[in-house]
Amino acid sequence: MAAATPAFHCTAAGVAAARTAPRLGPTVLHARQAEAAGLGLALGAVVAVRQVGKTKGRRRCLCALSQRHLARRQRISRRAVPASEPGASRQTRPYGAWESPITAALVTAAGVRLGALSCDSDARLHWLEGRPQEGGRQVVCRYEPENASASERSGLDVLPDDHNARTRVHEYGGGAYILGPDGDGVIYSNFKDQRLYWQKADGSSLPLTPQEEGSNPTFRFADACLDLKRNRLICVREDHTNPEPAKVENTICAVALDGSLGMEVLIYGQDFYAAPRISPDGRKLAFITWDHPHMPWDDTELRVANLNDAGRVTVLETICGGNGQGTSVLQPAWSPDDGVLHFVADTLGWWNLYKCNGWNSEEATSCLTSHFEEDFSGPAPGWSLGQQNFCFLEDGRVATCYRDIVTGGSRIVLIGKDGSTESFGQECLPAVVGGLCPCPDGKLLYFLGGSPDTPSGIYRWRIPKAGEKADGAEMIVCSTRKELQADPAFLSRPESVEFPTGDGEVAHGYYYAPNNPGFVAPEGSRPPLLVKAHGGPTACTGTSLSLGMQFWTSRGFAVLDVDYRGSTGYGRAYRNRLKGNWGICDVEDVCAGAEHLVKQGLVDPKKLAIDGGSAGGFTTLAALAFRDVFTAGCSLYGVADLAVLAGDTHKFESRYLDRLVGKYPEDKETYEARAPICHVEKFACPILLLQGAEDKIVPPNQAELMYEAVKSRGLPCALKVYEGEQHGFRRSENIQDALNSELSFYGSIFGFEPAGEDIPALEIANFEGKS
Repeated sequence: MAAATPAFHCTAAGVAAARTAPRLGPTVLHARQAEAAGLGLALGAVVAVRQVGKTKGRRRCLCALSQRHLARRQRISRRAVPASEPGASRQTRPYGAWESPITAALVTAAGVRLGALSCDSDARLHWLEGRPQEGGRQVVCRYEPENASASERSGLDVLPDDHNARTRVHEYGGGAYILGPDGDGVIYSNFKDQRLYWQKADGSSLPLTPQEEGSNPTFRFADACLDLKRNRLICVREDHTNPEPAKVENTICAVALDGSLGMEVLIYGQDFYAAPRISPDGRKLAFITWDHPHMPWDDTELRVANLNDAGRVTVLETICGGNGQGTSVLQPAWSPDDGVLHFVADTLGWWNLYKCNGWNSEEATSCLTSHFEEDFSGPAPGWSLGQQNFCFLEDGRVATCYRDIVTGGSRIVLIGKDGSTESFGQECLPAVVGGLCPCPDGKLLYFLGGSPDTPSGIYRWRIPKAGEKADGAEMIVCSTRKELQADPAFLSRPESVEFPTGDGEVAHGYYYAPNNPGFVAPEGSRPPLLVKAHGGPTACTGTSLSLGMQFWTSRGFAVLDVDYRGSTGYGRAYRNRLKGNWGICDVEDVCAGAEHLVKQGLVDPKKLAIDGGSAGGFTTLAALAFRDVFTAGCSLYGVADLAVLAGDTHKFESRYLDRLVGKYPEDKETYEARAPICHVEKFACPILLLQGAEDKIVPPNQAELMYEAVKSRGLPCALKVYEGEQHGFRRSENIQDALNSELSFYGSIFGFEPAGEDIPALEIANFEGKS
């Protein structure tokens, strides 16, 4: 249940991060990241990567608190609550009532979502731009800084004004466009009719798939690659001839590029397919496949098909995964110079980069040389299509990146063909890096980047030669117009924290202290806390600047953004803790995080709030129902009834709960025991519910049922349903209203008056106080 997740966010991303994604998936910038025994690792001496920028003897355990945690506790406790500095002119107001220039309008007006970088043969950079001001429309842009018609981001729109490059495959989409042959325009899926179009460089547009009548197209397309030898593209196709989730058919399909509207299914029979990638000689096709009840981070299979001259499949070979090994294999890609297949797999517990020199499983599983405990998969792998966290450089090296779980900072690793490695961090890179895209000239690497206190953007980095000192990366496209960028004085920087949780284990998160240079709270008071539970649940949070997060901290809230057990980025053991334990481990962790801050004296124990979107909304509701920790909560398109979700959601996630909760109806008692709606008698604090009217992943009836049930108990509650919104809010006016409504809600419940004329007077049922 991850809302859309491109790869990096700023502005709307902050809300979109919590409200649109798992940080999961393509709207993120929003880009949000194998166990076959004996699988061959093609990196040679990669141990050096493991040691770069790390403390000697660093432990990666679930069972005990580390010394880093103890030191971090002391550091946070000294700097968490701002105090008035001598001589400073600061007004005294209660936490939550501080005036802030970071308004909900600024959150949406200040920026766009950037993702899906690509570079054509003429070295022209392209990207996908999500615009909240245009109803969440996604536009392919081309970098032309010298063009007088370019936007403030130096981009020219490539698509027609009425088109939206977004696919609904798996509902989360991703992989909505590719560059045309020889740099001739772009080929993309248009959201309204889900057809593929080729927008050529001369301005003409060629439909590639048949036109259909009605508002629910039969076919959806995504994650394509070009088969130039046969003048076609190959992509994932989703057939909704029968819209019942169990009847929706996914295949790998060829689509003619000549405008004949011809389609031919090449591979079928499995429940899901992703990442079809053709070899440089056009003779082989690699792809990922998996079946229910698995999800792509659980158990997938990398296969390679031989293609005959006509482009039809003759032989299929499994390269990695399958046979119930519990291997997650993702992101296949062929090196352009020698046609070697590379991919990401969690064979030994962490998503590492592998390669296959041979064409059968025996050769592919025999070259493991070393291993390192980092996930090289990107932040939320598997939620959206088109993800790839590594790329090939002109000199034969491979570039990839990962997030250090201690510092939260990203590192780019350059891997030579001989296995040699070089690692680069914040000495030359922004704090968060992803979406790597090489320039064909071999000199430059483009990537999406961000940091906790500067807007996200597209960076250009001169690729250092082996052994050469790296220059600093330069931002060339900024998600936020300069005049709308937030004053750094109002920004709170996240601190990576670990805290004890259930079963003697440790959970992770990022703590944001309240910060506003113009205000100080009354002496002796403590700030309200807002705990954030990310979507997914198999996803993670991040540290790129989120104005949606700063919206709260600049008003006097403390925020804890939790990567509960089950999150990605911490290895398979941590990720798998949620198997069979959704509603248990995640709830324990958000509660433990809040209690941890209370014990340190950093927050007011009577003003503990929690919010979350999608799966995070379920965690929010479950924490409110089954634990007596929080005093208010806000669920955004959250799951209230697990049994309803198991039988009333789209194909991609229709069996997700088999692994998180149990099989339904066989494990009906477990479903009912964990479903918040089945235990409304246990709710004891106010709840706000925010929901999209057209949500196909978590249908709006769940929010409506929850609202009526809580209201009938006499608890303060409110419900807002936004017309035109799906799973995750994309329209700027709705993102603004959701933020302001949540602030208004907490102001009423916690007894403070929010500052700002744009804060609505929220109608709260069963509430007698000022609303």
